[in-house]
Amino acid sequence: MASILDDEDDYDRGGGDNAEATDDRLRLLIERVERLEEERKGIQDDIKDVYGEAKAVGYDVKIMRQIVRLRKMKPDDRKEQQMLLDTYMAAMGLA
Repeated sequence: MASILDDEDDYDRGGGDNAEATDDRLRLLIERVERLEEERKGIQDDIKDVYGEAKAVGYDVKIMRQIVRLRKMKPDDRKEQQMLLDTYMAAMGLA
C-alpha cells in the first residue's frame, strides 16, 4: 500500500511560506483531534461513573443501556424493531 507521502510531486517539501502554513494547519488539526479524543475519554469515564452509581442504588445497568439505545432511535425504527422482536418471539413460542 502506498503512503500518501510517496508521490513527491503532490507534496511540497520546500521551505516556502505555503509549506509552513500547511504544516501549521496540519499541526493544529492534529492537536484539535487529540483534544477531542481526550474530551471523549473524559465523557466516557463520566458515563461509566453514572452507570456505576445507578448499579449501586439497584438499577439494572444492562436495561438502562438498552433504554438509552432505544431512545436514540427514530420512533418508526423502534416500532419496526419491536414488531420483529414480537414476531421472532412468537415463532419461538416465547410470546
